[in-house]
Amino acid sequence: MARKSSSTVTDDEFDAVAEPRPSSRAYDDSPLDARILALDDEEESPFLRGQKRVPVRRGVLPRKAADRIKLLLIALLILGVVAFIAITLYRYGTQSWRFRVDSSDNLEVLGTLYVTRNQILDALGADIDRNIFFVSLAEQQKQLEAIPWIESATVMRLLPNRLRIQVQERVPVAFVNLNGRIAFIDAHGVIMDMPPGVQSSFSFPVIVNMTDAEPLSTRAARMKLYTEFVRQLDSTGAGYSHQLSEVDVSDPDDVKVMIDDPKGTVLVHLGSSNFLERFKLYIEHVQEWRAQFNHLESMDLRYDGQVIVNPDAAAARAKQNPTLHAATPEASSPQPQPAPPAKMKAAKKSKTH
Repeated sequence: MARKSSSTVTDDEFDAVAEPRPSSRAYDDSPLDARILALDDEEESPFLRGQKRVPVRRGVLPRKAADRIKLLLIALLILGVVAFIAITLYRYGTQSWRFRVDSSDNLEVLGTLYVTRNQILDALGADIDRNIFFVSLAEQQKQLEAIPWIESATVMRLLPNRLRIQVQERVPVAFVNLNGRIAFIDAHGVIMDMPPGVQSSFSFPVIVNMTDAEPLSTRAARMKLYTEFVRQLDSTGAGYSHQLSEVDVSDPDDVKVMIDDPKGTVLVHLGSSNFLERFKLYIEHVQEWRAQFNHLESMDLRYDGQVIVNPDAAAARAKQNPTLHAATPEASSPQPQPAPPAKMKAAKKSKTH
């Protein structure tokens, strides 16, 4: 017997049941409900999803630029500290009384023998009572070397307020006659005034026919010839230069010397070379020539193997008597005469009485 209580489902109703049902949860359209809905959907999602990144708020400058700025600020800070210290020290050094050269007692002078302390003070007097850092060492050196006796000078600062002056003086090699005034001269032609009380401690010949008005280069060239001349005379250790009274180097082709001995003074012409050989010739034969000639005034030894006696006296007579010179020209200018090589006797043509 069929059951009459069963109900028949129509096709429309079956389709409605087959459609997916909406979420069993019903929410309002409010923002809160929307967020809750989103969370529910994420929990129900069958796929794993990464966490949402949280944005980080960055600075205005990049990190590297910020680090560089920090280093720059540190460097500026250090420079500022150093500059502050330097300025403080500068003010202290330039304004403190500790660094002031109070008096001449703060000047230490070394190496002087003939240069007096007054000469040093005259050159450096302007620096007394001045800050030691404001003293120009180069200017002081220049002023000191302007003193004729000083060849070189060195000036040093000794803190807090002293100056040390090291001096090297010139070495005189001869006396020089300057129009009757006797002075010293060194190997470079520099003329130095005679310090008081020191003349007796030197034994030099006197250089004649030289003036302080001549250029230094001219005097230097003459003194170079004089130095070579003395070197040759003293090369054997005999000390022949001590027998010289005067030396004339004004003519580079003829060095003339005045030699004193107990029997008189003789002017000897030695030329420009072979000074030692010619001087030894004179020393060996001067007594012989004095025996032959009553009055020996000068000798000309410039010519090898030849000797002229009293050539300057004959020239002087010819200059005083130009009429006689015109009549007998051969008498006024004696020519070199050959002499025997063994004894080197002088020619008698220029004999005087």
